[in-house]
Amino acid sequence: MTGATVTHMRGILDTSTVIMLSRITDPASLPAEPLVTAITLAELTVGPLVAKDDAERAARQAHVQQAEADFDPLPFDAAAARAFGRVAASLRAAGRKPAARAYDAMIAAIALANRLPIYTCNPNDFIGIDGLTVVPVPVPPAP
Repeated sequence: MTGATVTHMRGILDTSTVIMLSRITDPASLPAEPLVTAITLAELTVGPLVAKDDAERAARQAHVQQAEADFDPLPFDAAAARAFGRVAASLRAAGRKPAARAYDAMIAAIALANRLPIYTCNPNDFIGIDGLTVVPVPVPPAP
């Protein structure tokens, strides 16, 4: 894992970063060409379905719709499936359970298969994944 101050030309925004996009104030903390994965879209679609009230449901649905409008997601394809094996093995070697971090592991596999860094507001989610470049994205505190 690397916490680089260099902005990469292309990079994958993980789900936490997509959710926090409206609060990120420094555009230099994101890649010049931000990408998302189909896994992030899948993860976002769970949000409205498990929301506790109508206001939360509407906010979460807005995230899903905005992400669908703004991004053409990278798929979890055969190359990502092969990379997933390396991700799961890395997580196990680090004493972590791949199943508990299944979404993150699949996003990491897509990043590895496409040789792209992951930009995340939660860098600890990706600890122990060999060969993955992780760029922490700072988010100002909520007002």
